[in-house]
Amino acid sequence: MANILITGSNRGIGLELVRTFLTRGDRVFATCRQASEALRGSGATVIEGIDIGDDGVVERLRRAMEGVALDVVVCNAGVLTAESVGSLDWDAVRRQFEVNTLGPLRTVEALLPNLGSGAKVAIITSRMGSIEDNTSGGMYGYRISKSAVNSAGRSLAHDLRARGVAVQLLHPGFVRTEMTGGNGMIEPAESAQGLVRCIDELALEASGTFRHMNGEMLPW
Repeated sequence: MANILITGSNRGIGLELVRTFLTRGDRVFATCRQASEALRGSGATVIEGIDIGDDGVVERLRRAMEGVALDVVVCNAGVLTAESVGSLDWDAVRRQFEVNTLGPLRTVEALLPNLGSGAKVAIITSRMGSIEDNTSGGMYGYRISKSAVNSAGRSLAHDLRARGVAVQLLHPGFVRTEMTGGNGMIEPAESAQGLVRCIDELALEASGTFRHMNGEMLPW
């Protein structure tokens, strides 16, 4: 039985990750700002009041997890809004950067004492953060924040290697969730299963890579 912590667990992909890990017998610590009824009834250890877009989350999360050895941390929490040049909402762009980019950094900073040799950090990013793969433009806040977290994840892979901790950037696919307005090509449960497979396969030798949940390596 592994100890798993997942951020942004109250709905969508996060909730399905909780269910997937629990089904196979892992112990799951599910963090969120406010728990949904589905999360409360999942069987996970729910930790509310965790807003990864707030600097104060570092101390709150560290206190909540004091003394717990973690095998896997999944940085899943994120936000998405659509901005186009000519009508940019600067507050929305900043919020996406705070949550999507700095949020995983805050999470890892808080949980460093909980991560020993063999632990893994999975950052749920997006292929929309790939500069090479950008063929349509738009979505400025989301694209910028995901490109930046890809860079942060690559740096974390270097910095945590000496601790024996592996890091991977994972694209969940185009998933039908509330975040995407119900649009997408796959359901959250399918995405979660693929993400868990990738996390299981992650070894220190592959730390710092950027993968699709189907196993495909993605361009930066």
